[in-house]
Amino acid sequence: MQKRQFLNAIAGATLALTATVTASTAMAQDKFKIGLILPMTGPFASTGKQIEAAARLYIAQNGDTVAGKKVELIVKDDTSAADVTKRLAQEMVVNEKVSVLAGFGLTPLAFATAPIATQSKTPMVVMAAATSSITQASPFIVRTSFTLPQAAVAIADWAPNNGIKKVVTLVSDYGPGIDAEKFFKDRLLFNGGQVLDSLRVPMRNPDFAPFLQKVRDLKPDAVYVFVPSGAGAALMKQFAERGMDKAGIKLIGTGDITDDDILNSMGDVANGVVTSHHYSASHNSALNKKFVTAFEKANNGLRPNFMAVGGYDGMRVIYEAAKATKGAGGQALLDAMKGQVFESPRGPMFIDAQTRDVVHNIYIRKVEKVNGQLYNQEFATLKDVKDPGKTK
Repeated sequence: MQKRQFLNAIAGATLALTATVTASTAMAQDKFKIGLILPMTGPFASTGKQIEAAARLYIAQNGDTVAGKKVELIVKDDTSAADVTKRLAQEMVVNEKVSVLAGFGLTPLAFATAPIATQSKTPMVVMAAATSSITQASPFIVRTSFTLPQAAVAIADWAPNNGIKKVVTLVSDYGPGIDAEKFFKDRLLFNGGQVLDSLRVPMRNPDFAPFLQKVRDLKPDAVYVFVPSGAGAALMKQFAERGMDKAGIKLIGTGDITDDDILNSMGDVANGVVTSHHYSASHNSALNKKFVTAFEKANNGLRPNFMAVGGYDGMRVIYEAAKATKGAGGQALLDAMKGQVFESPRGPMFIDAQTRDVVHNIYIRKVEKVNGQLYNQEFATLKDVKDPGKTK
């Protein structure tokens, strides 16, 4: 009798354990996990804040289930360090079993993660980093942000037709900055302009003062600038302190320098600055007005910038792909991301099925005061711009 009771107890425990394992496996299968790796602290924290806020807004607007699975957004701070990003990506793939890796606030962080995406066959949605070659680092990378060459070529076409012939380039010394310098310089020279000098500023703890002084001494028509998102305010302040605008030197560049979420804090020196970019919070469409209103309401009045729209559209691409694959991951999920065509708050866009890169409009914009606030006001449109870095 005791032996039978003992065997029955073991059998019962085994059944209970099996049921627990089965239930936990079923729960794991019932979740669609997105690993969002972003700089949430340090000098590039504004990028992380904007993208996370946009991702959460998309979930709030479109539901927290997709293809019958509960969406779980796992957000980790990579502190802008490539080794940390890589470790977090490994942990998310191995331990968390994420279906998608996403985020990537800076180019080195995207490059560090690319081999993990390839080895694990995990789609990787780049929502911020903008060096042209990123999508070539892994066949599993899809980009929803932009590329620096897209913006650089547009402003290099505009400048010579608007009295700007002699230019000094001033860029942050890393992948996107080098892209911004090269593609602007090549296009400006092609258009008959001159580049008097090309200056590169250290990305971390930059001091723009000595570089701006050199620009002033060279007396160009304009200085063309690229700095990472969030760094434009410091540059603009030092530009004003040196009286460069009063000396007749114009400031032009890609839209990173007049970042929407810090534009008002730059003051009047930003007024009149012309840039080229794919998104402005003042973009005149019904969808964008709805997006900006909802974003500001959910984030204590914070204005969304181009990082936010990269995160928002990235979530759209992930959701639609998950619906198409009924929640399956891997190659099928990646294939469902390719070729998506849709209306974004930035305007029409699509994911090029061959390059897995974003194709969208690039706008020429001028900073103007509207109802007491500074905005990047679009006044010209280049439609369906592919990455010039991949069209040669």
